[in-house]
Amino acid sequence: MIHRDRFNNKVIVVTGAAQGIGRGVALAAAQEGAQLVLADRSPLVHEVAQEAVAHGAQVVVCEGDLETWAGAQALAARAVEDFGRIDILVNNVGGTIWVQPYQEYTPEQIEAEIRRSLFPTLWCCRAVLPAMIDAGGGAIVNVSSVATRGIYRIPYSAAKGGINALTASLAFEHAEHGIRVNAVATGGTEAPPRKVPRNPAPLSAREQAWYQSIVDQTRASSPMHRYGSIDEQVGAILFLASSEASYITGSVLPVGGGDQG
Repeated sequence: MIHRDRFNNKVIVVTGAAQGIGRGVALAAAQEGAQLVLADRSPLVHEVAQEAVAHGAQVVVCEGDLETWAGAQALAARAVEDFGRIDILVNNVGGTIWVQPYQEYTPEQIEAEIRRSLFPTLWCCRAVLPAMIDAGGGAIVNVSSVATRGIYRIPYSAAKGGINALTASLAFEHAEHGIRVNAVATGGTEAPPRKVPRNPAPLSAREQAWYQSIVDQTRASSPMHRYGSIDEQVGAILFLASSEASYITGSVLPVGGGDQG
């Protein structure tokens, strides 16, 4: 559901905006009056920007690697340079790269998973805080996952658990500055095939079986026994980003059909 003008004149930074949930957040916010800074390391983000402009939004695109402090710092600086402030940050970068039992992960894979699904949120929160503090407020919505309780994605689960802890602690620390920090713990979500896969290597028969196991476990863990839609995730994210959630901070909202994560 689109709420017209809910984000009128609000500057929203959306990371991981090139596809999936990030794209959905960007396009819905554009229809609700937002000014957008769309970040991704894929040039596909420019296509999303064009769609958002067609909805009447002012849009700035920032290509960069948010797994690094330099990338996050450049994103925040670009937002302030072009719009003068940052009202809302939606941290959407992340996603498991490999699906396998923990003992099958190499040390390099474990580190890559943590860099992918924890560090972009850590860095971007740090990068936007000075601007939000100076402005006297803001809202941060971190995209977490109910996979904090799940199988075959232990490093990803650990990263998302870190995001939950970051969300709670940052909310405590910066409530005095008028900054709300919340998270949406997404459940299994139906989405079009990724244009840029996280792991481009073809899956072996064994890996396909492991992947099917997480699909089965995800559906079994949800009382609704189904995957959600991108729109269902976007609705929760934009609610927490909006003034409708003005008395909510430090919360992790599970959006997994009843799976609490």
